[in-house]
Amino acid sequence: MSEKIIVGLSGGVDSSVAALLLHEKGYDVECIFMKNWEDDDGEICSSAEDYNDALQVCEILGLPLHSVNFSHEYWDKVFAYFLSEYKAGRTPNPDVLCNREIKFKAFLDYALQLGVSKIATGHYANVEETSSGFQLLKGTDRNKDQSYFLYMLSNKPLSKSTFPIGKIQKQEVRKLAKKAGLPTAEKKDSTGICFVGERNFRQFLERYLPEQPGDIISNEGEKVGTHPGLMYYTIGQRKGLGIGGGYGKSNSPWYVIEKIMDKNILRVCQGNNHPLLYSNIITASQLHWISGMAPDKEKQLAAKIRYRQKDKTCKIEPVNDNSAVIYFDEPVFAAAPGQSVVLYDGEVCLGGGIIEPYVS
Repeated sequence: MSEKIIVGLSGGVDSSVAALLLHEKGYDVECIFMKNWEDDDGEICSSAEDYNDALQVCEILGLPLHSVNFSHEYWDKVFAYFLSEYKAGRTPNPDVLCNREIKFKAFLDYALQLGVSKIATGHYANVEETSSGFQLLKGTDRNKDQSYFLYMLSNKPLSKSTFPIGKIQKQEVRKLAKKAGLPTAEKKDSTGICFVGERNFRQFLERYLPEQPGDIISNEGEKVGTHPGLMYYTIGQRKGLGIGGGYGKSNSPWYVIEKIMDKNILRVCQGNNHPLLYSNIITASQLHWISGMAPDKEKQLAAKIRYRQKDKTCKIEPVNDNSAVIYFDEPVFAAAPGQSVVLYDGEVCLGGGIIEPYVS
């Protein structure tokens, strides 16, 4: 009897090819489509369209497709946190929490109850078993590597997961889908909020967090505009500030450098080389190490403070079991509280934590 694997089929090309590759290798493959957002208002790439694409893929491959709804789990474990972080003036990363709580917990638990040996997803990452446990490795396609979003996983979900496209380039994934006649071959990649989809972010957030107008103040103390609410901005943001001509000493763009919550002030500076946008030291909380152990503070590591950022060499100094200070060899741009800092030792993703304001 062949090994049974259930693929989380999203309706996109990556998970479609993950199912295709496993099927071609002779595994007993079934697919599950997860619907985790009930407020489907017909914006770009609705869940109904995604389900239809997933269904067509399964019909072509001759695979069964199940559907499951984790909307309550998503709201309680992911979206409520997402809103509370924005309300507090921070910038959360829902994809990280979505992976831990939905794809590799709710979905994994559901799949294991069906008697499968593993689950599979279309992530660009790799898993390797070692004598001490399972390691999460970067995806071979560096432009698509998604290990950043998976750093909160532990050994148990990694031991029960496989990433069939982890060693394949994105261009090759699309070629494989086209060759197999899959309808997702040319489908645009989703870049929206995990399971919620692509939409006007500010309008979406306004449904849950109403406007709270305030002043925009330059780093020199001059009022240069007004904002509709601090929750609509993030550190390092350039677009959408609404600061017209007549302010500043040059035509250089403005950037967000601070959100002063108690005064409802958005603080900005001018020019992308402004020193207030850069830092050599950040603090991280809510630490999670995939191996269960923190790395040696003397070891040279690399870190990302946002997806697709180039690795930055650093060292880590634990403060306690839950927090650490990270020292970068070169300044990093716009470290945003609430975002994740993810650490690597070469190809291996070690884990990471949540960026906090650094206090010297």
